[in-house]
Amino acid sequence: MENAQKTLGDLLMTVRVRIAPSPTGNLHIGTARTAVFNWLFARHHGGKFILRIEDTDLERSKPEFTQNIFEGLTWLGLTWDEEPVYQTARMHLYREKIQQLLDRGLAYRAYDTPEELDAMREAQKARNEAPRYDNRHRNLTPEQEAAFLAEGRKPVIRFKIEDDREISWTDLVRGTVTWKGRDLGGDMVIARAAEGQEVGQPLYNFVVVVDDIDMNISHVIRGEDHIGNTPKQILLYEALGATLPEFGHTPLILNQAGAKLSKRDGVTSISDFKEMGYTAEAIANYMTLLGWSPPEPMTEIFTLAEAAEQFSFDRVNKAGAKFDWDKLNWINGQYIHAMPVSEATNLLIPVWKSAGYEFDAERDRAWLEQITALVAPSLARLNEAADMTRYLFQSLDYTDDAKAQMQQDGAATAIQAILDAMPAELTETATQDVIKQVVKEQNLKKGIVMKSLRAALTGALQGPDLVQSWLLLNQKGLDRSRFEQALSIANAG
Repeated sequence: MENAQKTLGDLLMTVRVRIAPSPTGNLHIGTARTAVFNWLFARHHGGKFILRIEDTDLERSKPEFTQNIFEGLTWLGLTWDEEPVYQTARMHLYREKIQQLLDRGLAYRAYDTPEELDAMREAQKARNEAPRYDNRHRNLTPEQEAAFLAEGRKPVIRFKIEDDREISWTDLVRGTVTWKGRDLGGDMVIARAAEGQEVGQPLYNFVVVVDDIDMNISHVIRGEDHIGNTPKQILLYEALGATLPEFGHTPLILNQAGAKLSKRDGVTSISDFKEMGYTAEAIANYMTLLGWSPPEPMTEIFTLAEAAEQFSFDRVNKAGAKFDWDKLNWINGQYIHAMPVSEATNLLIPVWKSAGYEFDAERDRAWLEQITALVAPSLARLNEAADMTRYLFQSLDYTDDAKAQMQQDGAATAIQAILDAMPAELTETATQDVIKQVVKEQNLKKGIVMKSLRAALTGALQGPDLVQSWLLLNQKGLDRSRFEQALSIANAG
């Protein structure tokens, strides 16, 4: 038992995982979900969650995208444990490792022109063969290389892959996975073309292996769209004399048609979800459920810390996870409804500001919290509060139904009677008394009085609680002017 505990303790100290986004766009929900699974696994084992910025695509990488990645992960609560690593700061290391492979005969310079490669692929296509590099420059003589250089050809660096090699690993999600070398497309380019004997820009499959070795990554957890890269990377690990990490390939996030979720499906970046009024906790919660099933008696509403306690890959599904907007809205609503009013108000103030509503957040704090208490229980997304509360902040734009209501028989009588009966100080009890008094003294049906009251105060026939709305408008001295405006509409009819 003591030895078993020691082994478990060693595991807890050695788990190191990474998320490695490319700053060529905003943080995508697929990348963020991969980050969630890595974070949960690291926290479950007391390990380290590391952020690496894969910025070697110099033309498409932009600082604003890097900042968006930082902000998105931080907003979700996915804190990293070491300083972020930037690939562009490590080019010397990649070139050094490529030179080692060249020196050992495990890689070579290939001088094919684009036209020659196109001709090779066309010939393969004509023979109904899968496109692959035929390794034609694997064993060039020094004289042949010199001739190519004299022609001005710029060589790429290719890594040797033997066709008869079989590559297997035990995937954390998919179990045993096996590939054959002949299915990997021939010798792999690991560095772009460069002048003479220089090593050009190292490419993805090579640099991630060098980074993961250098950073002591113990588990490579990523989307299943990377599974075809894994056998190539395993061969590189071996060539570089490194211990293999464990690999886990998580299911893709799919749209309702069963295809990979993309920009064509609408919102896909974490910053977009934030702007739509989703809370960080709800997004993190929902992303965890996209591919992972919580054990009983755990419910579907949980914090990241709670999920980390239970997280394991034996509950991660192999099948793709369909993105369900209704489920996300329900989860988000659960978080909003459970929030303390003060916290929800803090989140709604930016929504109201963004809508152009004018108020003093400090001076009007009590009033804003009352509005939050009124509408929060009805929200699925925070930004729904903008339309729902517009009548409290801006002049009314009456709906056609509200205008028609104001011109019903008894509407003008009801509003005038309410205006005349209003006490100097309005309370919830006083509003009820006024309504009862008008119904009785004017001999009106309560339905006419209530509909006319709502139309007059809010400009619509549906909305938040009517009495609370009246009290909120009264605090700003807006109810009397609304009644007078409604009377002008009623009398115009």
